[in-house]
This record gives sequence, structure tokens and C-alpha cells, in this order.
Amino acid sequence: MLLTRIKGPRDLDRLSQEELTQLAAEIRSFLVDAVSKTGGHLGPNLGVVELTIALHRVFDSPKDKVLFDTGHQAYVHKLLTGRQDFGNLRSKGGLSGYPSRAESDHDVIENSHASTVLGWADGLAKANEVLRREDHHVAAVIGDGALTGGMAWEALNNIAAAKDRPLVIVVNDNERSYGPTIGGLANHLATLRTTDGYERFLARGKELLERTPVVGKPLFETLHGAKKGLKDFIAPQGMFEDLGLKYIGPIDGHDIEALESALQRAKRFSGPVIVHCLTQKGRGYTPALEHEADRFHAVGVIHPDTGLPVKTAAASWTSVFADEMVKLGHEREDIVAITAAMLHPVGLNKFAEAFPDRIFDVGIAEQHGATSAAGLATGGVHPVFAVYATFLNRAFDQVLMDVALHKCGVTFVLDRAGVTGDDGASHNGMWDMSILQVVPGLRLAAPRDAEQLRAQLREAVAVEDAPTVVRFSKGVVGPAVPAVGRIGGMDLLRAPAPEVTRPDVLLVSVGALAPMCLEVADLLDKQGISSTVVDPRWVKPVDEALAPLAERHRVVVTVEDNGRTGGVGAAVSQALRDAGVDVPLRDFGIPQRFLDHALRKEILAEIGLTAPDIARQVTGLVAKLDGRYDNEPAATVD
Repeated sequence: MLLTRIKGPRDLDRLSQEELTQLAAEIRSFLVDAVSKTGGHLGPNLGVVELTIALHRVFDSPKDKVLFDTGHQAYVHKLLTGRQDFGNLRSKGGLSGYPSRAESDHDVIENSHASTVLGWADGLAKANEVLRREDHHVAAVIGDGALTGGMAWEALNNIAAAKDRPLVIVVNDNERSYGPTIGGLANHLATLRTTDGYERFLARGKELLERTPVVGKPLFETLHGAKKGLKDFIAPQGMFEDLGLKYIGPIDGHDIEALESALQRAKRFSGPVIVHCLTQKGRGYTPALEHEADRFHAVGVIHPDTGLPVKTAAASWTSVFADEMVKLGHEREDIVAITAAMLHPVGLNKFAEAFPDRIFDVGIAEQHGATSAAGLATGGVHPVFAVYATFLNRAFDQVLMDVALHKCGVTFVLDRAGVTGDDGASHNGMWDMSILQVVPGLRLAAPRDAEQLRAQLREAVAVEDAPTVVRFSKGVVGPAVPAVGRIGGMDLLRAPAPEVTRPDVLLVSVGALAPMCLEVADLLDKQGISSTVVDPRWVKPVDEALAPLAERHRVVVTVEDNGRTGGVGAAVSQALRDAGVDVPLRDFGIPQRFLDHALRKEILAEIGLTAPDIARQVTGLVAKLDGRYDNEPAATVD
């Protein structure tokens, strides 16, 4: 096989065009076989095989910087830079599903959030200019979906201002981000895809006119001077040229020879250049091409021949939310939904099918989505903006200054909150409960099971004078965790024995960690340590009943699937101080560091967020209160 002979990008230089075509076919077969076993981003990588080969033939990575936005389309890049062991893709100790600096010098950026690559490229190109590295080049690949993000256009505005600073921008135009790309830019690119012949027309016209004596050349220069208008008439790529960017394309993104030619021309140009490539997401794999929803953007473990899941998926948090949204839509005509180019991943596809006039896809533009939601609320409807928890970080200022300041009734539903695992550091939703704590008036719910998700979503959309947030985990929703009582607005999940006058520990369980907290209580009970377990349900604001309840216990312990700094534990600690309750508090959560990709359970074990780890530490804390010294062994927890 040719692929096994590729140890680095320069090995591509020795291959003929026929061999490159064969290599592309081998890469597609490899990807289908490998990703079907591990899960991962399949469709986007099948679409960029020839484009990635051409990039590495033209540019000399890692001296030249080849950047990918978003990094989920970098599997082919990994293969061509010597990383062909995909056996543990996205698993602990295996390859990351995104570019990773720890893996290779060929990987430059690894944040895997969309619309950022052009900002990176602008900075790298400026650095080359400052340091006079004239033999260094920057090539940034951005999908048409990522061009719906405002950051991309802020960067383009700056890039275009430097007419003589070399930078190659490759627009990977497959009409999709997750699903079909929407918006005005998408329509513009669609027009380009369906327009043919402008460059041939201009070249032929130049040839004919320059043969005409006396008037030929002046006439051509007049026409060439008016080419913006001509281009806008024949093909509106003039939009890019209006910004001062040289435009090449559209190019067949599966023709390696044509791609190399276009990229070589762009590389030689002394300023910023757009190379517009038309690609097909899922190319070469029939099940992906026939999957209209997202062309196998991301898959779990599938059968490679059929593309069907190997295992039947159990009910997920997302599916529970999806079904409840449809019920709410039938009950309330003022409920509308917003997604940022992720209709299916966040479960709003069912709502869209039932209420096509009440769903708004803003593209990969979370900031705009949040402010648009404020406008919708001000206009008299109640928007529900469903977004991955990690992506809400991008819209913090809009949540604060547009939604909260104006007391707008907007509900944000945060999918994939907490440790998500296999997508790595940038996709763990571990910052939302810390960031949102500082937003005045905002109310934040963390449901523990499917029943509570339904109930708290309904409570959230009933609020019309403040933003509300409902956050839940990735994956399968756990079993129901019934309450045995109510204290204020909190659910009592476990009460101490009636004869216990002052229990040892108050366990404050946040969200989906309730089963683990009940396990902690069982382990403590075996050590003779009494406990109460409560689920606050709404973790912001802190329930007024919590301080007097805490005062009746010797120790307070909070457990959350969020960063410890500024999280629920910190908010509870402040509430206790404000109430004058002087009870020791220990907060358990995610340490404030970037976590490597692994299974969720592996990460939780690594950071000590498991029942035995928590019970062991709480046992030691109670032992200290009982007057033991550090050098005396505390009771062990099995």
C-alpha cells in the first residue's frame, strides 16, 4: 500500500498523479475501516482527502504552517504526517480527534472551536513579516460553515488590510457545517458553485482584444478595470475582492492536480489569497452520502459496510430534551428555538420538523445567537437556545450585557455539560457554572435525571424576566433518582436516621452526579458517619434553605461536574459565610486544568471524582473533627 510508505509530507513529492489518486482511495478505505471501529468525525475527513494531499505537496510543513478550522477535519493531515495508528483514536493514550501539539510539530492549533483559524493565520503571517521570514508561508483551511462565524469576518477585515502580506486562505466549501450551511454567505457561495466560465471568458477576451491594433489593449484595460461589476454579474466572488483579497476558484476539491496548481499560484502571490474549493462531505462512502442529516459528520461505532450503529443507543439526555421541547411547542405558541449550526446534535431537529416557522439556525455564531435571542424575547416570544456547554463560553458578554442586563426571558439549554471525555480539552463543558455565577439575575438548573430535566425545562421557560439555564451531561441518561422529601426548593435524596440529632455530613449533589453522591453516603454509613443528601435542583441562586440546613450538620460537602474555581461549591461557601454559618466545607469538582481525551469514567477516576475517592477524603475530614491527628490512620473505605 502507498499509505504505509508515507512517513511525512515530503514522501508525497515522489508520487505521480496516478499514485496520488490511488493514495486518496487508500486513505478513504483506511478512514472508513478505522473510524467505524472507534467512532469519530468521518464525513468531514472523507471530504478533504485530495485537498489535504495537495496542501502538503505545495506547502512545506512544519516550516510552513498548515492550519485547520475546525480541527475535526484533520484526520487526513495526521495520516500524512506519520500518525497512522488509529486503533485508539479519541481514547486514553491514543490519537486525539483534533490536532494536538503533543502529537506532532505539524499541528499548530488544537482548540477545535470554529471560526478561529483566520485569526491564528493573521497572527502567524504578521509574525513572519516582523521576523522577515520570507520563505515561511501560512495556509489556513476554513469550512464554509465556519465562515458564518463573526470571528472569521473580523479576521478577514484585518487580513485584507495588508495587501502585501502573504497568506493563503482555503475555503473548503461543502455546503455544510454539521448540516447544510445556512445564511446569506451560504447563498453567495452556492451562486459561485453554479456559475461557470468567468475566468475562461476573461482570459479569452484578453487574448482576442490584445490582438486588435490600437484600441485592443486600452479596451481590455477598461474592461479589466470594471471587472468587479463584470464578476458580480457573472459570478459574485467580487465580495472577497471588495475586501482586497485575491480570489482563485471555484476549484474542484477532488482534483489533486487542479488543487496543486491553484495553491501554487496562491503561494507565489505577494498578498492574501482566497482559494475556493468545492468538496463533497462523506465522499467515497455511500452510507455517508445518503445520510442527509449530516453526512456522517460524527459517528459512533458503526458497521463499515452499512454505516449502521453496532449497538442500539439508550435514551440520551439530548433525546429527553428533544421530546420535551416538542411538547412545550404544542402547548405554547410563543416558544421558539435557536441553534448555532447544530440542529441534530442538540436535539432540535424534532422541534424543527413540528414547527418549521419557529426554529432559527444562526450558523456558527453563538454571540449573535444570544443577542438575537434577547431581541426575540423583547419582541414577545420565549426563545430556547440549545448549545454545547463549551460553546456558550463564546457568548458570555452577550449573555451578560444583552440578555441579563435587559432582563430578557431567554432559556439557554447546555448540552454536553461537565466532563465529556473523548473530544478532549476544548469540548469538556466544565466552565459554565463558574462563568455564569457572576451574571446578575441568571438562574441555573442542573437536573439529576430525565424527570427533573423535563420539570426544570418547564420551570425555566416559565421565567420571563431573567435568563435561565438548564445544563445536562453527554450520553445516556441515568436511572430515576426519587426524592424522599423537600427542603425549601431542594429535593431531599437521603435523610439520616431519625435518632441522629446532628448528622455528620451534608452532601450537596449537583445534577447527574446524584447516584454517585448516594453511593458516597452509603460508604460513609458503613464507617458510622451519618449524612444527608440534597439536590438543590437550581444551583443559582443558592437556595435560602441551604444555610440553616448546613448549620445542623458538622461538615458540608459539595459535588459538581464543573470546575472547582468559582463553581457551585464556591457559591455555597459564600452563601454560608453571608449567613454567618461557620461549618467546614469541602468542594469536589473538576480541577482547573485542560484534561486530555479519554472516556468520561477514566477522567473522573483520574481527577478523583468517584464515590470511593470522595468518601475516603470525607472520612478523613470527619476523623479530624473527632480529634484524631494526621498521623493516626482513619477508617478505610472499600
